[in-house]
Amino acid sequence: MENEQVKNPNLRAHHDYRRKKSAKEMQVQVITFALMIFLTIVAFIAVGIGDFSVKFIIPFILLLAVIQVGFQLYYFMHASQKGHELPMFFMYSAVIIAFVTVLAFVTIIWW
Repeated sequence: MENEQVKNPNLRAHHDYRRKKSAKEMQVQVITFALMIFLTIVAFIAVGIGDFSVKFIIPFILLLAVIQVGFQLYYFMHASQKGHELPMFFMYSAVIIAFVTVLAFVTIIWW
């Protein structure tokens, strides 16, 4: 392959482009992983301190969980890349249906 790259500069340029793109993707994944670890530590600290009420802790942890799910979908499952529009449409549809269902049951039970 090295001989082909020397003979064909376009192949070398493509190889260099792929290496830079892969390095950038890896950097984004490492940063995202670090942010997810940080959010997990924040959740453990919020619960471990014990100074916060349950009415604050539960929504706070759920918010951190939703943020982590977003990170999982967009960065680790590559949902932000081209060609994943249809699966993401179905994922968003499922989230909307689940939200409306939970909202309906909460409304029925609490009101």
